[in-house]
Amino acid sequence: MVYDEIVAVERRNRDWRRVHYEQEVRNNPLNYDSWLAYIGLEESAAANKHRIRELFRRATANVPPVPELYRDGKLRWRRYVDLWIYYATYEEGSGGDARQVYEQCLAVIPHDKFSFAKVWLLAAGLELRQGNLKGARKILATAMRTAPKPKIFIKCIEMEMKLGNLNQCRKLYEKYVCWKPQNWDGWVKYAEFERALGETERVRALFELGIQQPETDLRERLWSAYIEFEISEGEFERTRKLYERLLDCSKDVRVWISYARFEAQENHSIEHATMVFSRAARYLKAWGRSQEERNMLGQVWLDMEASFGDLGLKSWIKMFKIEEKSYSISRLWPPDRVVN
Repeated sequence: MVYDEIVAVERRNRDWRRVHYEQEVRNNPLNYDSWLAYIGLEESAAANKHRIRELFRRATANVPPVPELYRDGKLRWRRYVDLWIYYATYEEGSGGDARQVYEQCLAVIPHDKFSFAKVWLLAAGLELRQGNLKGARKILATAMRTAPKPKIFIKCIEMEMKLGNLNQCRKLYEKYVCWKPQNWDGWVKYAEFERALGETERVRALFELGIQQPETDLRERLWSAYIEFEISEGEFERTRKLYERLLDCSKDVRVWISYARFEAQENHSIEHATMVFSRAARYLKAWGRSQEERNMLGQVWLDMEASFGDLGLKSWIKMFKIEEKSYSISRLWPPDRVVN
């Protein structure tokens, strides 16, 4: 008896919510959160598939307006695409035609204005799960041509890598960096691929092409990857030349510090590290750089010299006499580190 009452209460609550959601979506057909909640209610109530599919069709028929700018209305389009993905997932789980759902979704997105990489990737993933490699390749090829995005290139490369098609991977990487040469990550990933194949000279050529691009995003990361590669190869002289070239482009204090750390930690040369620090200090003073930068350099210099024990401290004292006018000794030589 109690169980029947509980069931009755739940049924009445479900009926009320159904009326509520129906009213909401009628008043605002573009409220995709309400559509998703409505569909979730019918799924939890074990409604028949026809009713759930009808709700999906009704919901996806309400296409949001294309915004003048990409950012305007982006959230609404994102929720709309999530609705399509939910629809496709439901169809795949219930034995329906998920492929058709993805095709309809891709057809309605205005790719000439914006696109969603996750839809292309999910559609290709469906084809792979169904053993249709040709179909997956076709989808990704269309994506790279219609709405190229880094994620799509990377997914396509990963797929070909698993199949052992190394030449195809190389071609895809070439398309990637040609499509967006200012993307530092593309050059780094391409170089890592060639390095894994033992193509050292190819790696260097790629890094050289990457750093020569006029508007590379986060160029310092590309330089950093190039430098780390040469260090890992044990090419310290090449590394030193790279640092000198980088200093021709940027004399940021962090570059000087990185250069000095390389000399101290990788090359194990306190003399070379001290020379770099000395050059940096003279440059920062001559060009009137901020006191904060000069203090940063001095503190790292002091810590590094101290890490070399007596040899480092003697070197610091010798060089400090040259640079003492550039810094406050109370900042660079704390009382607990004074050498008598």
